[in-house]
Amino acid sequence: MIGLTSYPLPNLRFRSPRLTGQPRLLRFNHPLSTELRLERIVMGNTIFTVFLSVVAIVFTLLSTRRKFGPANTTPSLWTRLKIRFSSQEWRKYGLLLLAGKVAGLAVLAIATYLINPDLLGFKVFAADPALKGNDIVNPINTVWTLVAAFLVFGMQVGFTMLEAGFCRSRETVNVLMECIVDTCLCGLLFYAFGFAFMFSHGNGFIGYHWFMLQGAPATYEGTGVAFLAFWLFQFAFADTCSTITSGAMIGRTGFVGDLLYSVAVSGFIYPIIGHWAWGPDGFLATMGSTGFFLPSLGTSFHDFAGSTVVHTIGGFIALAGAIVLGPRIGRKFKRDGGAPMQPHDLTIAASGGLLLWFGWYGFNPGSTLSAMDFTGIGRVAANTTLAACAAGLTAMAYAYIGSKKWDVSFTVNGFLAGLVAITCPCYWVSPAGAIMLGGVAGVLVVLGVELLEWLRIDDPIGAVPVHGFCGIWGTLSLGLFACGDYGATGPFAADNSAPLKGLFYGGGTTVLAAQAIGSAIITLSTFGVALAVMYAVNAFKLLRVSEEGERYGLDLHEHGISAYPEYVISTIGRPEGIAPEPGMVAESPARISLAKTQSQAL
Repeated sequence: MIGLTSYPLPNLRFRSPRLTGQPRLLRFNHPLSTELRLERIVMGNTIFTVFLSVVAIVFTLLSTRRKFGPANTTPSLWTRLKIRFSSQEWRKYGLLLLAGKVAGLAVLAIATYLINPDLLGFKVFAADPALKGNDIVNPINTVWTLVAAFLVFGMQVGFTMLEAGFCRSRETVNVLMECIVDTCLCGLLFYAFGFAFMFSHGNGFIGYHWFMLQGAPATYEGTGVAFLAFWLFQFAFADTCSTITSGAMIGRTGFVGDLLYSVAVSGFIYPIIGHWAWGPDGFLATMGSTGFFLPSLGTSFHDFAGSTVVHTIGGFIALAGAIVLGPRIGRKFKRDGGAPMQPHDLTIAASGGLLLWFGWYGFNPGSTLSAMDFTGIGRVAANTTLAACAAGLTAMAYAYIGSKKWDVSFTVNGFLAGLVAITCPCYWVSPAGAIMLGGVAGVLVVLGVELLEWLRIDDPIGAVPVHGFCGIWGTLSLGLFACGDYGATGPFAADNSAPLKGLFYGGGTTVLAAQAIGSAIITLSTFGVALAVMYAVNAFKLLRVSEEGERYGLDLHEHGISAYPEYVISTIGRPEGIAPEPGMVAESPARISLAKTQSQAL
């Protein structure tokens, strides 16, 4: 890389905020030292002065020769000098000429001092400050991280389309508003204190520096990534967690209640609990080291891109919200002779799922924070792809066994489940391992949906099985499928001196135990805190919309407009195989709007 290996530097230690392997020794570029600069200035000044002196002497000798030298003889130089020094007139002229030359040099020196005193060595240089690794921005890795941040932020389009497609038409505007406003709210909260809680230095439970990004260094830790680029990347992750939460709560959550619990998620729950695993001194990140949590374990908790930190946290906050809210009005479960409410636009939902898949190429490969780890980012991207493909197929096949139908909603949630599962172990597993753990995730998501149905928990999107259950599976799968070839990523190359090896590759249960402990602590803590927050908001009658508002339709009740105001959703195009649902036509917001317009016209 240009400009990064020009000069040697003392060794600096790098520790990735995502990885807790062995510290990595790096070398960085630095400017010339003060002593070397002064030496070069003095040498240049000396050469310049000697040059001017020689020129002055030669010019003086040539001038005197033209004025007093004999016309027709050519005596030697010493003879001519002896003759001329015996002449009083020559001595006066020579002294006058020499005085003029000296005066000229003095004027030149004064002008040089006034214009650029560095040439004469008069400027005093301060001592070089101690150079630290986080003072140097790595341009390539910074651009790589920014591109990944843009991709992850683009996942918000996918989440919005997925939720809007799986919900009913009468609550589509509410979904759009929640996704958009949650993003805006998350950005300000993560700027003010969320990032400080999660990624600054503090103690094992919370960070307490860099509030409103004040006092931050040029780069984050030893990554070489510009600090604000790293902040933007992590904001996109925080926004993902907040959006996951709303998926299981659509159709009956009041907008004010959504704002209140979103403040808790983006500002406190996600950053503080996330600090435990991803903070520079989080107790799970340092677990297994001497003097820290569970030193006898010998290894720390690993979560490369967030199966636990992003997806399990978001999924179990969603579960808490769904439990406190209760099911939507009219929702009958299979145990009671009913079935899930049908999505209103699977085209939008499937397209949103594919956009999420695309954004995952920023989510996982971007978590290396290094474009220089060429092998690592290629392996992560390939593993991400293979896990999603395997999970989509196994979910489709397993769902067919029960329904005898090729279900697109299960297929979409299937490949999303594979993406969630591979997010934690993507750096440390082989492609074959990625296929196997992705295939398990595809079956697990179908089983998770059936479990919630049996428990009478209403999750319209499938957020809890996809993100909550498969996030846990992905975290545990590292302890099974880590192939023992890969260690930690780094700003210039991978460091495979301390690779992770799972149970299936002869590594024993050490990594699996660390993953189970970390996953259990984060999952249970998140679920307990989220339940308290949801019950608190619900106590003020703000979490769930009124029964009248829910029957009227959240779009019209909360926002005053339908997502589809220009046409009536009617039974004209209904296939013969679909029987009309009692009461649903009358409750359509578009038909309500049309009825009002016709009554006003009459």
